[in-house]
Amino acid sequence: MAIALHEAVLALDHGDVPVGAVVLNSSGSVVAQRHNEREVTGDPTAHAEVLALRDAAATTGSWRLDGHRLIVTLEPCAMCAGAALNSRIAAVVYGAADTKAGACLSLMNIGGDPRLNHEFEIIDGVRAEEAAALLTDFFAERR
Repeated sequence: MAIALHEAVLALDHGDVPVGAVVLNSSGSVVAQRHNEREVTGDPTAHAEVLALRDAAATTGSWRLDGHRLIVTLEPCAMCAGAALNSRIAAVVYGAADTKAGACLSLMNIGGDPRLNHEFEIIDGVRAEEAAALLTDFFAERR
């Protein structure tokens, strides 16, 4: 989670919501790490999770990320949880819950829905206070 938190801080450099993501392989080595880039790119899909999953697929040479873990500072939204599902990721680990858009437990559970073609393990609340503080401070400055 430390690398994901570092990535989240990098998003602040260009005024983006501080969310960071890391993909680890089954040995625990970092395959990809990214942060939100919606503001800097103007791309609504440039969420940290999607960018990290794209980089991980490019690094491994396969869209199938079996055995990999996605570590994120904020609970993934429906788009990002769907991308994790479609990558066949083994687990999503996140810090802060997202009660407004979270799709890994808060509002829905895309990774644990047996009606879908894949399921992934969900581990929530890892270093949640640190991740939540980054987000709280970011939005407090904008109000």
